[in-house]
Amino acid sequence: MSSKDETLQALKIAFSYMPKAIEVTKYEYGDNYQHVLDHITTVREVLLDNDIDPDGVYGEVNPDDSPNSCY
Repeated sequence: MSSKDETLQALKIAFSYMPKAIEVTKYEYGDNYQHVLDHITTVREVLLDNDIDPDGVYGEVNPDDSPNSCY
């Protein structure tokens, strides 16, 4: 695995533990809430720039903990 691949994998793992933007409120995070939202946006943008779907990262990192979709 290349250094870039390892870095992206680490970013995916970290992102899977970040709160969802909708969960970040002033009530929960105080005056720091906008800073947290900015961090989430930054990580999402880096993932997207590397052709990684941020919404699919959790399932990729934690396949045993993700629901399977059935149609």
